[in-house]
Amino acid sequence: MSSPAGRTAHGAPAGAPVGTGSPMDRRRAGDLPGAVASAHDLVVGGAPPGGPVGDGAPDAGGPAGGALPAVLTHKAPPVAELLVSSVAAMLAGGVYLAAHLPRRPSLAPAVGLVAAGVVLTAAALVVLSRVRVLAWARFFQVMRWALAAYAVIAGILAYVFVLDHTTGATLAVLVATLVVFAVDVPTVLAFTVAWYQQPRD
Repeated sequence: MSSPAGRTAHGAPAGAPVGTGSPMDRRRAGDLPGAVASAHDLVVGGAPPGGPVGDGAPDAGGPAGGALPAVLTHKAPPVAELLVSSVAAMLAGGVYLAAHLPRRPSLAPAVGLVAAGVVLTAAALVVLSRVRVLAWARFFQVMRWALAAYAVIAGILAYVFVLDHTTGATLAVLVATLVVFAVDVPTVLAFTVAWYQQPRD
């Protein structure tokens, strides 16, 4: 059957370039990428992410449309890694001491773990103090509330050890372990939240 005058075999107006018109016209003409782009234009009024719009213009929301956030272009300093390592040392020391209660354990391993945790925490705070681009207001907001929560948790645990008749050097090492733990966790929470929130002018 012959096509009507002025129409192509695919139903598009004669002389119209292939790839223009409706998504159905493009699909029939074999222009699948153009059909997908046109369908996307009809639905959301823009180009697929990172791809061309129906008329071949670049997508304004892609990399060319604006600078990427700093959190995507800069590697985070190792604050979280140092603090999590300190938390692991504190947990190991606490488990070691608690496993020997009510007997008096050898304090050398626990003291070594506490010392390692203090060094790791101090190193994390030094690295944190050198961070220039950070949502510091959000950091201190999260830090304040998290520190209050973990101070209560550490206080309850210390009270439990006292009720369990833990005294002397063993209690001192346990309290030191809880203090470092109560500083580490709020700091890593606050840093993570602040790092992934862009500072606002």
